[in-house]
Amino acid sequence: MILGREIAHMMETAGKAPADLAAILSTSRSRMGQILSGQATVSVGDLERLATQLGFRDTDYHETLFAMRKDSHKRGFWTTGYRRAYGEELRLRVDTEMHADRIREFEVEVMPGLLQCEDYVRALYMSVPDVDGLTLEDRIQARIDRQSIFLKDSPPSAHFVLSESCLRRVWCDRPVMITQLEHLIELSQREHMMIQVFPFDRPVGRRTAISNHFTLLRIPSTGVAGSLEVAYTEGPGEFRFLDDKKALDAYDTAWTRLTTAALGFEESRKFLRGMITEFGKHPTP
Repeated sequence: MILGREIAHMMETAGKAPADLAAILSTSRSRMGQILSGQATVSVGDLERLATQLGFRDTDYHETLFAMRKDSHKRGFWTTGYRRAYGEELRLRVDTEMHADRIREFEVEVMPGLLQCEDYVRALYMSVPDVDGLTLEDRIQARIDRQSIFLKDSPPSAHFVLSESCLRRVWCDRPVMITQLEHLIELSQREHMMIQVFPFDRPVGRRTAISNHFTLLRIPSTGVAGSLEVAYTEGPGEFRFLDDKKALDAYDTAWTRLTTAALGFEESRKFLRGMITEFGKHPTP
C-alpha cells in the first residue's frame, strides 16, 4: 500500500495517468490499478524503469523504493502457530497496526481488541469451538500478541473513544468486567495512550458520528509522498480500508467531533472508577 501510494505520487508529479504507467510497464490498466492499490507486486526492474521514465532518477530514491518493495511478496508469516487465529480479512488490519505510529479508534459495542485484558479475551472466546487445530489458548495468544505493539521502544500514539455501551455490554461475569475496567484505567495512564469515555447522558451534536465504529491509522514512510493514512471500517462480511482524501477528511472531522463531545481524560478515569464501584455492588446472577 505504501509503495503504491509512492508510485501514485510519482505519477501525479509527472502529470501522468494510470494508463501511461501501464504503457511504460507493458501491462494492463487493471494490473496497474492493482499495483497502485497495493494488491499486486512489481519487480525491481519494472520499479526502476517506472521511476526513471517518470523523471525520478536519483539512485538513493530508487533504493528507498526497493526497500518498500522488499517484504511485499513474503509468505508464511500468517500460516503458522497462533497467528492462524486471524482470518484473511483481519491480517491487513493487524499488519497496519504493527507498522503504525498513530492509531485512533472509536468503538460502540465491543471493547477494542487492542485494549482487551486476557480474562476478557478468554471470556469472549470461551464458547468458540476449536477449528482446524486452533485452540482457545491460540486465540488468546493471538490477541495478546497483537497488543505487543505498545511494548516497543517507540510505541504508536494511541487514542480511543469508547461509548458507554461498549463499557457496559456484559460479555462475561462482573469480576472480569471489573478487571477489564481496571485494565483501561492502567492503560490510560501510559505516556502514549489516551482513552476517553462517551457516556449516554453526554450531549451529542446532530452531526456527531456515534453509530458506526471506525479506526484511523497512520503508517510512516521514508518516501517523498509522506505517511500513509487509512480509515478502517468493518461490518458483517465487509472489511474496508479507505485512503482517498475525501473519505479521510470526513472521518477526521467525525473524530474531532467525537473527541470534543466525549469526557476529558481525567473525567473518563473517574467515570471508569464509578463503573467499577457499580459492578462491585451487583454480583453476577
